[in-house]
Amino acid sequence: MNALVTGVAGFIGSHLADELVARGATVTGIDCFTDYYPRAVKEANLEGLGKRSAFRFLEASIQDADLARLLEGVTHVFHLAAQAGVRKSWGRDFRAYTSHNVEATQVLLEACVGSPVERIVYASSSSVYGDNVAIPMREDALPQPVSPYGVTKLAAEQLAYLYHVNHGVPVVSLRYFTVYGPRQRPDMAFHRFFRAALSHQPIVLYGDGEQTRDFTFVADAVAATLAAAERGLPGRVYNIGGGARVSINAVLDLVRAISGRRLDVRREPPQKGDMRDTFADTSRARSDLNFIPAVALPDGLAAEYQWLSRTTAIAS
Repeated sequence: MNALVTGVAGFIGSHLADELVARGATVTGIDCFTDYYPRAVKEANLEGLGKRSAFRFLEASIQDADLARLLEGVTHVFHLAAQAGVRKSWGRDFRAYTSHNVEATQVLLEACVGSPVERIVYASSSSVYGDNVAIPMREDALPQPVSPYGVTKLAAEQLAYLYHVNHGVPVVSLRYFTVYGPRQRPDMAFHRFFRAALSHQPIVLYGDGEQTRDFTFVADAVAATLAAAERGLPGRVYNIGGGARVSINAVLDLVRAISGRRLDVRREPPQKGDMRDTFADTSRARSDLNFIPAVALPDGLAAEYQWLSRTTAIAS
């Protein structure tokens, strides 16, 4: 496999590139280092990859890159580049989301028209569903996102579909459900919870804590992404979830147990755009991709805590 990975310096992108190289693939990674969180965090994600001869890196936006040249000889494209975050996607910041999530996707898909690429895997999100679909969420439900971020992820999904239908671009979309684990973004809940526990700082919890999520360990998300590249049906969308629906209050209990720390939880009103519940029906991914999540939430949380403990110790 000769792979192009967009958003390679990010949380999932860097794990995916690591696994691709470990499996013997040649990988070109591209990232423009958006300022959503510190550049140093993303550079740390690439430290191991930078030492591998099978990996090369280009710092550029998708819109500014010479995609025709980048795609020469590429067999698989993994499109993970995006402006992340539900809560930041309102107001004037929405421009960044339309640029990085919608426009960049269209530019990449257009560049793939007529190319011999075997498969393109697009990283979508459970945020496309909104709050008006049945639980567990099925891919054929009517998506009604409740955040601008979710709107842009759904728009990019639709672009992927229309490029498949009209131009035969072999694109598969994956709706990730709350991916967590080592290298998780600093703004995400588990990272914030564990960081607060380690530093004896208060935890801000938005809502009553009874909202639920389907949490997916990063290694499971990567395994599903690679399976989609090999066996995913072009034009299809797949839910990728961890297999259990857990409340945030239950997560906090696990954080207490794993860290051995007392937590100072301070509750704030729910944030605009935050979904109340998510839970994936993964029967389609199980059937087509042979996807079965392997990491249970307590084990995955322990792995993230160990990683954060090490990085905190190094930083201090």
